[in-house]
Amino acid sequence: MVITMETTNKKLNAASGFLKQGSILAVASILVRMIGLLYRIPMANIIGSEGNGIYSSAFEIYNILLIISSYGMPMAVSKMVSAKCVEKKYKEAYHIFRCSMIFSLCTGGAAALFVFFGADWLEKNFFKSFYGIAIPLRILAPTIFVVAIMGTLRGLFQGRKTMMPTAISQIFEQIVNAVVSVAAAFFLMRAHSASEKFSAWGAAGGTLGTSMGAMMALIFLVFVYLLYRPVMKKQQRRDRVSEEMTVTETYKLILWTAIPIILSQTVYQLSGIIDVSLINWVLLGKGISGTQISTWQGIYSTQYRTLVSVPIAVSTAIASSMVPSLVASYIGKDKHAVHRKVNLAVKFNMIIAFPSAVGMAVLAVPIIHSIYPAMEYKTGSMMMIIGSSCIIFYALSTVTSGILQSIDQMRLPVFHSLISLIVHIILVWLLMRFTGLGVYALVIGNVTYPLLVCVLNGYSVSAHLGFKQEVTKCFCVPFLSSVIMGVLTFAVFKLFHAVSGSNVISLLPALAVAVVSYFILVLKLKGLTRDELYEFPFGRKMSIVADKLRLLEEDL
Repeated sequence: MVITMETTNKKLNAASGFLKQGSILAVASILVRMIGLLYRIPMANIIGSEGNGIYSSAFEIYNILLIISSYGMPMAVSKMVSAKCVEKKYKEAYHIFRCSMIFSLCTGGAAALFVFFGADWLEKNFFKSFYGIAIPLRILAPTIFVVAIMGTLRGLFQGRKTMMPTAISQIFEQIVNAVVSVAAAFFLMRAHSASEKFSAWGAAGGTLGTSMGAMMALIFLVFVYLLYRPVMKKQQRRDRVSEEMTVTETYKLILWTAIPIILSQTVYQLSGIIDVSLINWVLLGKGISGTQISTWQGIYSTQYRTLVSVPIAVSTAIASSMVPSLVASYIGKDKHAVHRKVNLAVKFNMIIAFPSAVGMAVLAVPIIHSIYPAMEYKTGSMMMIIGSSCIIFYALSTVTSGILQSIDQMRLPVFHSLISLIVHIILVWLLMRFTGLGVYALVIGNVTYPLLVCVLNGYSVSAHLGFKQEVTKCFCVPFLSSVIMGVLTFAVFKLFHAVSGSNVISLLPALAVAVVSYFILVLKLKGLTRDELYEFPFGRKMSIVADKLRLLEEDL
């Protein structure tokens, strides 16, 4: 009986262990997003709505070329290295890593050169209303090369089931990014105040911060790699099972693994590029000025997209941490472990996504007004109210895409994203062309795109794994708890606002009530077991509080 219990505990720990690594990455990602919000406030106020429109549009180009060149490499390298390490084939694992690095150097270098020398062409052909966008694009160009190297190193560490180097490097990267972005935006706008492109120079200051932050993160990762290299060498010397892999075989494996991931991310990023193009072509054709369009685009990207990206970062972290663990169980044909990991990943994300979406909706006006006091806030607040549900759908689509990629169904997320993109383009074009929604059409499209992806992904996960997702605790409990939390939070905010008249002062007790009420409701409705609560950051400390309040039942 003792042996049975020990075996069971080991399986449970193995099944849920990826959540601990995912929690490390999730906490780092949230911290990074919070730093991002903090520095974007002064930067957004410095460069204004037009400068923010230029800044966000430059990043759309940067992101699509980064994805095409190397963005899929962390997950691809993680998957390949993990699969080989499970089989103790360390020579093959590190041979794949070295070849992946060469691949990233070539593709990242080519993309960086294209952006640098093609910046004027991109501005002329795709962003006519964004005057001066070539300036921030040229500053961003070297970053693509740096991030390509950095992504491959992160993939190596993640494939070895440690998220700590990635997490710490992200924090370093964002701190440097924050300091340099604000300072550079201020000084460059001041230096070019007489230029017609002064808003573009302000945006260029923000992109300079991105470049410097990426360089700092790369330096840290190289340092960690040099420390880890003796361990790699030792593992290779002990390896007796690896087979010789030719360079051709290796690059075929890299391409077959990376291309579907890259294509899936490319299709998603294309939606952003297409949105910018659609809002320019359609609304310019309806007589709306380029300045107004740029301002709307700045509000959409700065106030709406930036805020919803904070909780979405959690799902991205869980998806990244899940891949090596799920690959190991899938290769080992442990069906029970695969099902448990899938269920835990989805449940963890929904526990975070539902209250985030509801909270963003009910507190949209005070949050955006408080964060961006110098900018027009009513448009951004309405965007958040309409589109906050995208948090739930992006969380679910991201995790289910990671699941499919882990079980060698690499092409399915690509097909699903492509189908959703086609529907997205048609829907957004129709709404812009034949309604007066204007920029709100982008918000609606930002909800429907991940919704269709997660529906298609969910069907494929069930079909290929013979898996049926638990519904009540994964979806119903978080939804009901979030709705009640939303009502209480809004009431508390209104009460304190009536007394104080201050958004900031009223937000603090409202957010406190949101956290406490949701925590109590989820546990009272039996949405989490004790073991599952332990997987959350500070989960054991939360369980002590839960025990004092008698919210947790003893696990049988």
